[in-house]
Amino acid sequence: MAVEPLSPQEIEDRLAELPGWTADGNRLARTYRLPSHVAAAALVMHVAAVQDELNHHSDLTLGYDTVALTVSTHSVGGRLTALDFELARRVESLAPAHGAG
Repeated sequence: MAVEPLSPQEIEDRLAELPGWTADGNRLARTYRLPSHVAAAALVMHVAAVQDELNHHSDLTLGYDTVALTVSTHSVGGRLTALDFELARRVESLAPAHGAG
């Protein structure tokens, strides 16, 4: 099945379901604050496993107690697709277990 870019309205509707996430140009973005560096690193490893499962990878930045993600779909010119939102939804569901806020 081909991946298609989302319309501006579809992006807005899906963002409403993901508090804390923003559409920064043609990328989804979110930064999490965690209780420690180890917790942040553990979240990065968990996100990496989900990305491999989905075969869809974000840019991840690990700070001392932060993790920042940005994602878009390269195969459609770096635009946003349902796959980007699926990754964001999956990350959002696992982040609280790591103490992310």
